[in-house]
Amino acid sequence: MDPARLRSLPLFRYLSAQQVEQVARWTEELDVPAGLSLVEQGASPHEFFIIEEGTAEVLADGRHVADLGPGDFFGEMALMERERRAASVIATSDVRLILMRGRDFREMAEAMPEVADTLRSALKQRAAELG
Repeated sequence: MDPARLRSLPLFRYLSAQQVEQVARWTEELDVPAGLSLVEQGASPHEFFIIEEGTAEVLADGRHVADLGPGDFFGEMALMERERRAASVIATSDVRLILMRGRDFREMAEAMPEVADTLRSALKQRAAELG
């Protein structure tokens, strides 16, 4: 993964060049077509995603709860809390994703607590929004 592309995303923009290079080693790129289910509610978590290009929708119990676009991320809640997926996410356009597998995500959270703190803040905000 190109570190410069990672730095363009809000989640990573405040990291040092060395930190972004490290995160780049833990990530990979994935292109998916519109209509593809990216995660399924109730499934075990195995990865964390950041949308680089495209859009997706979040469904909980079949109900639309959010729209996601470039810079948005998902999958962190289940990984951080070690719980099953709380919602499904479906690509509503062709999507370019940055993917981090669970093992790499946990290593990143341990090695770079400031990134983990950003994710925890987002987790709390989403929990408050969902009610």
